Amino acid sequence: MSPAKVMLSPKERELVTDAGWILTKNRIIGKVYTLFGHLSEQYRVLWQQYPMLAGTGSGFHSPKISKGEQYRGLPWVMLDQPRHFTATESFAIRNFFWWGNFCSITLQLSGKYQIQYAAGLQEYFRLYPEKQAGWYLAVGEDAWEHHFETDNYAPLSEQMDIVWTDVPFLKLAKKIPLQEWDGLTDFFERTYQEMLQMLAVSCY
Repeated sequence: MSPAKVMLSPKERELVTDAGWILTKNRIIGKVYTLFGHLSEQYRVLWQQYPMLAGTGSGFHSPKISKGEQYRGLPWVMLDQPRHFTATESFAIRNFFWWGNFCSITLQLSGKYQIQYAAGLQEYFRLYPEKQAGWYLAVGEDAWEHHFETDNYAPLSEQMDIVWTDVPFLKLAKKIPLQEWDGLTDFFERTYQEMLQMLAVSCY
């Protein structure tokens, strides 16, 4: 018996014979790496302006850029800075590029860091409700999901009545569509500094 034929659609035939689109994709991923490398240097300078924040231990401040091909079937690039992950606690600011979708930046806290900062962060947004615009709070059960569908994130303004210290982990995030590529650097730097300001205020 002959094996079943694996057929290609006309579009798939067009793509499989065209190396150009893969080369273009690789160049774009390289440019995201360059962007994240630039941001890493800016973040290091910004962090030094907030000595009251948590952050000791091996690797806490060292940036890590990683990439993959299969987050929900699509390529991604990620920068974590700072980054601290154990089985029971996390403190990270995660920058995420997701092919075909968006870029996002997320403050992720759990364990002792969530206890330390969550109440102050929630109070910050209560005191300044105008600053809630554009922010999302994680409502999903998996801390490692990054999409913004309704089972994973909800607008922050809809989540002010829950107690942020009681949720399994705290993730606050903003996103920007890839159509606004020219504004990515400003978006990341501005939001990173806003996160540091919020954390600093919540210390008191």
